[in-house]
Amino acid sequence: MWRNAVLVAVLALGMGYLYHTDPELPARMLNYISESLPQMEPSGSSELEEAIARAWQTLITAPARRWARVAVGVNACVDVVVSGVGLLQALALEPGSGRDHEMLHNKEDLKEAFVHYMGKGAAAERFFSDKEVFQRIARAAAEYPGAQLYVGGNAALIGQKLASNPELVVLLCGPVGPKLHDMLDEQIVVPPESLQETDEFHLILEYMSGEQWGSSRAPQANRFILSHDVSNGEMSTLETFVASLEEFQPDLVVLSGLHMMEGMGRDLWEERLKEAVVAISDVRNEVPIHLELASMTDRDYMNRILQEVMPIVNSIGLNEQELLFLAQSGGGPHADLTSWDGIPDVGRVSDILLWVLEQHGRADPESEADLTRIHFHTLAYHILATVDGHWGNQVAAVAAGARVASSQACGLQAVDITKVVLKAPLNFHSSFSEPRESLAVDPTRPVTMWRRGNVSFHLTPVLVCKQPLRTVGLGDAISAEGLVFSEVTPRPEL
Repeated sequence: MWRNAVLVAVLALGMGYLYHTDPELPARMLNYISESLPQMEPSGSSELEEAIARAWQTLITAPARRWARVAVGVNACVDVVVSGVGLLQALALEPGSGRDHEMLHNKEDLKEAFVHYMGKGAAAERFFSDKEVFQRIARAAAEYPGAQLYVGGNAALIGQKLASNPELVVLLCGPVGPKLHDMLDEQIVVPPESLQETDEFHLILEYMSGEQWGSSRAPQANRFILSHDVSNGEMSTLETFVASLEEFQPDLVVLSGLHMMEGMGRDLWEERLKEAVVAISDVRNEVPIHLELASMTDRDYMNRILQEVMPIVNSIGLNEQELLFLAQSGGGPHADLTSWDGIPDVGRVSDILLWVLEQHGRADPESEADLTRIHFHTLAYHILATVDGHWGNQVAAVAAGARVASSQACGLQAVDITKVVLKAPLNFHSSFSEPRESLAVDPTRPVTMWRRGNVSFHLTPVLVCKQPLRTVGLGDAISAEGLVFSEVTPRPEL
């Protein structure tokens, strides 16, 4: 025992001397030691994941009123999925510093934007302006070893997921070429007016968690998407889509593809957005409309969507990048943040969601806006925010979205506890600023609910796939599954 005491005293004297000569040295030594030690998982850590997965099975129940017919439009394409680093190396590009570009004009722009987002582990999508250069890149991608072709485009991916429910009839309207048509589920109805002679191709450059290229290292698996897609960029099938609703008579309309117009330039999107608002307004009032957002960079364009489109839809789906950009574009809460630092703070996310529903939705009963539901998803957790009195079965809906994220990322039909890990905060606050409520996740009932005004928030953690096989389309699958388990409650009498 006395030897231990002497050793501790000697160490204390030594650390005191080091601190006197270099006050920062002890901290640097501790950091070095902690980083060098193997990362140990706490004993029984899989018990939390197992409890959550088991609880989901109980919580996820079908709504009392199910959708029978769902119409989805209007972006559809063929995704060419390939290793991002591998493709850039095949294009004879050398690693370098990252830099974001609102539009890609050449291979150097592509490399810089890819490195920029890979270093953040964030998803992004950009338009490639040069058709010929894009076609050469697309050929290289299709010929790259291991490249795979999938159904692509938010609308087509949501349609595919919805069609996996045998009781649902799904209409898909978008630029559908022969290759895409062959790949679609047989249960999907495609109007003849949507068929075209050639396919639109999107390149999905994926990277794995921890993958390194030069000095850039990915903190998590994700993807970078590029395309030269004029049909989807102009939303050329939007009017066809709306016209087809009269005959199809859907219970629910799902709209996506607005982000594609951004790359076509301000003159086009200004005029086309006005036409889109008119077309969306033509949908029958009793049919709810869900809008799926995607990566954008033009704040003016996003603000126009916020001001003109969101108030005339009933529901939106988006991720953490899109939510923060929404706040930045519209002058919302936490707009001064340049990006999220790791897992987005629940309080900040809650503040922005509330702002959207209060300023551009129907949180105020006197408002004429229709927006009453936001399904937010990030890697570690999901939140479903709804205005009271408009939606039901929220617990099942948010849990179903998280469950499909956990299973699909691993390429499985069900959650495998050995392949997932809990990354969500188990304790958090309802807001970033006071007054705020302290909240916690109970793994045996893993949907935490709180209320701010007449808006209810439902949060559930995600069991994150340790080695994801495919990240493309996860957001679309999450939104689709959340909608399947959601139901609209009768509107209050005026």
